[in-house]
Amino acid sequence: MKFAMCLEPQVTPKWTHALQMGVDQAVVLGASTSEWRLWDYGQMLALKKKFEDFGLTLAAIEGMVPMDEIKSGGPGRDAEIEQMCQIIRNMGAVEIPVLCYSWMVWVSWARTSTTTRGRGGALVTSYEHHLTSRAPGANQLRISEDKLWETYEYFLRKVVPVAEKAGVRLALHPDDPPLSPVLGVSRIFGKPENFDRAMQMVESEANAICMCQANFGLMDSPARAPELIRHYGDRIAFVHFRDVRGTATNFVETFHDEGHTDMFECMRAYREVAFGGPIRPDHAPAMEGDPNLRPGYEALGRLFAIGYMRGLLEGVDKMRASRG
Repeated sequence: MKFAMCLEPQVTPKWTHALQMGVDQAVVLGASTSEWRLWDYGQMLALKKKFEDFGLTLAAIEGMVPMDEIKSGGPGRDAEIEQMCQIIRNMGAVEIPVLCYSWMVWVSWARTSTTTRGRGGALVTSYEHHLTSRAPGANQLRISEDKLWETYEYFLRKVVPVAEKAGVRLALHPDDPPLSPVLGVSRIFGKPENFDRAMQMVESEANAICMCQANFGLMDSPARAPELIRHYGDRIAFVHFRDVRGTATNFVETFHDEGHTDMFECMRAYREVAFGGPIRPDHAPAMEGDPNLRPGYEALGRLFAIGYMRGLLEGVDKMRASRG
């Protein structure tokens, strides 16, 4: 597996932190499409080279491709699909192997607080479903689950053949939180059986999963996370290594060593299925000195997370070696 850091496309001290921790794989997140028009090959190449010239390999792109028309089946769906197909072709040409996407339309990841106090006063995100349920219009369904399944199949059948040809894996991220509906918007990827359906819909190595551990743990039981890693096996193209404490309707983010998931067993499961893609810490607490301008994506908590992940992996490898 390849330890990676999620980095903004602007050079910041986080880029240097990654290299100093021995992490040379980057995942780019959050560039505005007006700044980086990735359907333009020159823009894609410039982004890849920007990381490469700094000493980082761009291993995945996430959160940078407009998809609301595709997901909702709006009038601009086919134009967005063609744009996405061109992005995938460009990724293949410059050798960026993973595109992470979700099927959450209009409302992306939902939290009710980004300033909840965690261990030692660190700031974490949290979610209380009863608070979002009170929002005006929250009970007026804006899109159905059946419609989302329809638009999803349409998307897969158009895009997966392009990804196969380009050598790019499409990593489907679970709904966050894994509930439906949220703020009047249905969701379909909050149950393991729905991921099974998605993988069977188009059988292809390009049709893959982003194993966001905390969300999969909240779908049923945190004890199932290692089991689901083994279940999906080589369909996992990308990993968000993170943890929470609570239930889907009421949870808080945690440091990576204090949540309710057995993180050692998760790491062991990744080794058992021979996972070889990028794995990055996700949603780390903002520690003293972090401005919390990007909740979950500040620097210091992720430095702690990478060290913890390295320790887990070393322990797993030594245990496996001792057992032959």
